[in-house]
Amino acid sequence: MEGPGIVPAPGAADSITARIVAAAGFPAVYMTGFGATASRLGMPDIGLLSQTEMTEHARNMARAVSIPIIADADTGYGGPSNIDRTVHEYLQAGVAAIHLEDQVTPKRCGQLSGVRLMDADSSVKRLRCAIQARGSADLLIIGRTDALPAAGTAEAIRRARLYQDAGADLVFVDGIKRIEDLETVARAVDGPKVVSIVDGNETTTLTTADLQDLGFRVVLYAVTALFTATHAIAGALTHLKTAGTPAGGPAQHTYEEFSQLVAADFHKDLDDRFGS
Repeated sequence: MEGPGIVPAPGAADSITARIVAAAGFPAVYMTGFGATASRLGMPDIGLLSQTEMTEHARNMARAVSIPIIADADTGYGGPSNIDRTVHEYLQAGVAAIHLEDQVTPKRCGQLSGVRLMDADSSVKRLRCAIQARGSADLLIIGRTDALPAAGTAEAIRRARLYQDAGADLVFVDGIKRIEDLETVARAVDGPKVVSIVDGNETTTLTTADLQDLGFRVVLYAVTALFTATHAIAGALTHLKTAGTPAGGPAQHTYEEFSQLVAADFHKDLDDRFGS
């Protein structure tokens, strides 16, 4: 965050995807709650995963990569004591940043309709609780608001400013689908801020350089890898079902390429040197 450039953080639904993000040379990875719910449960992001499931997911991802992990921490999973525990669990998991949102429970993906907001004062108190729990530890607290689809751009901007005043290291207005709204937020909210670019809406026409010029410090590409992967899997299986063979289907990693991705050589060396 002390560097001059924007930090692009592709989303990873699981640890193998996080390894691919790191291998591609990105400086950070985003542990998306949308993707975590899909990969663990095969279900939508409607608040189904518990704090222990999410922090276990983060811990496994942190073991798999050395680049910083930005983790979805939903609403903090309860009251002040839950928020305090959530912060400490994510710290122990080894993530670099978490975002906390201002929806009421049960929460849902910010791109979905039907988002319901907690009052702004309560959300400010919850962020302050997380900041106190963090103390001097090396963890960034991101204040996320889902007010844009639920209450409009002006309310989203108001809340983002409140969360900055509360001490959040960065603020994140989620649910942006139009370039006009993105530019409005960029102009109205000073200081470090996060933007999420979701495949399928017009904001994908903006490059990371464009977003940096608009003043964003972090850009999340939450579902790019997930949607690409599931589409590729569906295509490969359709071909297999139709042709009766994987030959001639979509391009794949070779066994050797995949083995390199999961660091098989490292573990083979351990076994060669220390195994019986």
